[in-house]
Amino acid sequence: MSASHSVVLVYTVAHAIRIERLLAARGAACRLIPVPRHLSSDCGVCVRIDRADTPLARRVIAEAGLDIEGIAELR
Repeated sequence: MSASHSVVLVYTVAHAIRIERLLAARGAACRLIPVPRHLSSDCGVCVRIDRADTPLARRVIAEAGLDIEGIAELR
């Protein structure tokens, strides 16, 4: 994973799956991955996205009314 990606940190696997499906439906490149060790999450799964899709991810998550832990840039 390179610095061109971010991860959406979620509280449940169900939210991760839903976010992945919503983003994919909007054409965003995304996939479920284990939470990187240097990040903290209540869930062991997160959604990796291209950093350029972060604004889209924030909109999609807000429109769906989902609660997330946050979005972190991968380094």
